[in-house]
Amino acid sequence: MTTALVIDDNRNTADALVEMLEVMGVDARPAYGSSPAMAMLKSLTPPLILLDINMPGVDGMEILSYLKREPRLSNSKVVVITSDDQPETKKKALENGAKAVLLKPASILTLEPVLQKIGMI
Repeated sequence: MTTALVIDDNRNTADALVEMLEVMGVDARPAYGSSPAMAMLKSLTPPLILLDINMPGVDGMEILSYLKREPRLSNSKVVVITSDDQPETKKKALENGAKAVLLKPASILTLEPVLQKIGMI
């Protein structure tokens, strides 16, 4: 079974994404913001990460950069889920290693095909 870490500072969004992943057979846990996520990533090596970009403190782009630099985490597949629909945000996320970028609110209908395409379900 695939495991995933959902990183979003909005608890409702994170919990909804966790529920969607679990319906798809993915064992998921939430990190409510970048600080808890960074703490969890010290001991976890999730194959899949769903990541919000706009968070207080360390933002999602900084987390993407960290994942790319950290050998233990560099193979994690990251799907960015953001409300930022600017083309440059999507471009930057993909250049920094994200496998896909989805706009909020994500639904199982938008998330499932992406996870199938990147081989996570």
